[in-house]
Amino acid sequence: MDLKLSPLTMPTSVRPGAAVRPGGATGGTGSTGGVGGSFSGALKTALNSVSAAQNEATRLQHEVQMENPKVSLEETMVAIQKAQIGFTATLHVRNRMVQAYTDIMNMQV
Repeated sequence: MDLKLSPLTMPTSVRPGAAVRPGGATGGTGSTGGVGGSFSGALKTALNSVSAAQNEATRLQHEVQMENPKVSLEETMVAIQKAQIGFTATLHVRNRMVQAYTDIMNMQV
């Protein structure tokens, strides 16, 4: 029995660690080159997706406040939670990167 599961079932804004793989490869379909800007490109893509999620949540929140009948409260709350989870994950990644930088700078040569 051969069963393949797609590793990209969740958006990278929810799991930014999956957007950047060791060796500079991006999530399953990205390029696999160590030279260039693959890490910075993956990081920029993840930050853009988190920003887009926050902008969408803000837009939906304004629509609910204006009592737009086409926008449901449930949809808005889910969008807000997605944006919050993405922001929290991005914050953790940033803290890990700062800690790694600090550790490298404190190494004795």
